[in-house]
Amino acid sequence: MLSSVSSLLSRPSGWFRRSGRTAASRWNTWNAPKAHVLGVARTLTSATRVVDVMHLLRPEDGIAKYYTVNPGSAFADGLDSYLSDLGIHVLSWKEATRRPFDLAVSCSVHPTMRRLDAPLMVLPHGAGYNRLVTESTGDDLAPAGLSRRELMWRGKVVPKAIGVSHRGQIDRLTEICPEAAPYALAVGDWCFQRITESMSHRDRYRSRLGAVDGRRLVVVHSTWSEHSLLGRHPQLPLRLVTSLPADEFAVAAVLHPNVWARHTRAGVLERLRPAMNAGLMVIPPQEGWRAAVVASDWVVGDHGSTSFYSAAADRVTLLAATGLDELDPLSPAAAFARGAPRLDPDGDILAQLLDAARRHDPAALRPVVDRQLASVDTSGEVTRARMYKFLAQHGVRVPPDVPRPLPVPEPEPERRAQITAYDVTGAHDAGGTVEIRRRPLVAGHHTEALGFYAVTTEENHPHWPHAAEVLARTVADAEVPALEWIADAALRHENLNVLVARLDETRCLVQLRGGRQLEARTERAWGTRRPALDPVLLGSAVNLWLTDLERSKDLTDGLTLRTGEWSVRVAFTPPAPIL
Repeated sequence: MLSSVSSLLSRPSGWFRRSGRTAASRWNTWNAPKAHVLGVARTLTSATRVVDVMHLLRPEDGIAKYYTVNPGSAFADGLDSYLSDLGIHVLSWKEATRRPFDLAVSCSVHPTMRRLDAPLMVLPHGAGYNRLVTESTGDDLAPAGLSRRELMWRGKVVPKAIGVSHRGQIDRLTEICPEAAPYALAVGDWCFQRITESMSHRDRYRSRLGAVDGRRLVVVHSTWSEHSLLGRHPQLPLRLVTSLPADEFAVAAVLHPNVWARHTRAGVLERLRPAMNAGLMVIPPQEGWRAAVVASDWVVGDHGSTSFYSAAADRVTLLAATGLDELDPLSPAAAFARGAPRLDPDGDILAQLLDAARRHDPAALRPVVDRQLASVDTSGEVTRARMYKFLAQHGVRVPPDVPRPLPVPEPEPERRAQITAYDVTGAHDAGGTVEIRRRPLVAGHHTEALGFYAVTTEENHPHWPHAAEVLARTVADAEVPALEWIADAALRHENLNVLVARLDETRCLVQLRGGRQLEARTERAWGTRRPALDPVLLGSAVNLWLTDLERSKDLTDGLTLRTGEWSVRVAFTPPAPIL
């Protein structure tokens, strides 16, 4: 895989010449660069972080930026396509080691980086340095990124600057590798600074993730390894989407890029297909997880950095796995894993989420967070100043204005088609309000009905359509007109109580058992948009109304459909008499 990076992305040597510092080229639109900086990626995780950090270097200050892949990681899959899609200058590792640079920046560290002819600045690619990875560090005590094996070569420290997110990590480095401690600098966390600066975009992110019309957003976070959430509880995403009412909750999954790199994109999506068919959204590994942190109401996670960032952002955070077996026991991440609230994957998911929200105290984990993330609001300024210090001898000066964090990009989740079958429960009151809870049905997972089944015409399960009490056609622009379709479906499905055919976004045709037909339309208050009308939700509400022996209102008086905190008023109109 890495050879494809070299063959497809490397540039001929003429693209980079030191002579450009002293003689302007007639081919340049802008002045020739004063300094050349290399971003070094080793995994997809570190690549996304180093690209983010490299944006702190401004081309208008006379800086040319290049990238390369330090080969050898077990999690390098996906790096070539990620970097090529960015449209940046990518050099093969062989070419990168043959050319001098004024600075190399990496968000991972490996002894082979000593081959670069450049001062090396390393930064973490997560929330600090926490994980014990003996394959990298060679011992059971040092967290990855702070070990002697990674930082030293033949008695010398390889990096010239080691960025940490908190001074406490410098104390830890002093214990593990005292020779490297003088090169360490607390720079905060530029990634988290961008998260905090994106909070004003919460509504936009939530809209992209379906957290609208009263839905609240639950985000599942899993790091990699057997100790992760997915490693310990692979069925938890499916349990979440089938346990939580679909009209009250949206569920998205954020998986560590190493999961994708190790198991491939196709493998990940295939594993998650049943949950995705029930409504799970999957955030791609390159970007989108930060927007999901901003957008979320609850986070169900583990010891990974994304769960830590979520707690730091004051989100209601529950851990389904702690990962204490692979964490530095002295790290803030281990303290977080020990102290964060738990979620029992086999318990009542909905009750646990609601209870956690009631008990949520942002101050509870603040001491742990503050031990990991310091001076977040100045991280960009401090990080950039240290990088520019390497370039000062070439006439590059630190810009007078502090870097302004841009909002993180909107999420672009992977989705499947609409849900086609639900298990419906609910109740109806005398005033015409129908409380509805729909839970998606998943073949092989659903064992016992909680209420009645409501399905769409797209459902192809061999039994559910015949057991359903509600059938809905969700496509308005259908070949067969709504009246004809309803008449035919009523003959073919004698078990049905309610048939619904969508007419447009706000209107549906409804037929009740016995043949009575009504046209339903959502109502709106003055100054508000007219809500859309979900045919399956409408049919479910009408069926609940029909089966409530205490009802005192006729449908033509209208119904209020309620799902959680959201409600919509629906008016029903009988056919006009034929004159």
